[in-house]
Amino acid sequence: MEKQQKAKRYHDATQCPMTATIDVIGGKWKPIIIFILMDGPLRFGEIHRTIPGMALKVLSRQLKELEEDDILIRTAYPEVPPRVEYSLSPKGETLRPAIQLLSAWGTEHLLQPA
Repeated sequence: MEKQQKAKRYHDATQCPMTATIDVIGGKWKPIIIFILMDGPLRFGEIHRTIPGMALKVLSRQLKELEEDDILIRTAYPEVPPRVEYSLSPKGETLRPAIQLLSAWGTEHLLQPA
């Protein structure tokens, strides 16, 4: 019985915890955005300058999706010109260990000379 529980198969992708996680933080840019924001809040332009080659429209959409999934907090200040900062939410902060492990793995296995 115990073996049967360990070997549980997911019949529907929505039941898989990995699928759920990848739906929230997967893709080319979301993990990078999270990694960058681990150092503290940044404005939209600062994030864009940190990620060369990323279209403004794509960045805007990714930030909006991360905000909708409660990974980021968007703070708008009532100033002229308007100032908006993005930071990790408490839920986003819980991703810190996983993102750090992914970064360390990349450094060790992909960025080190053979």
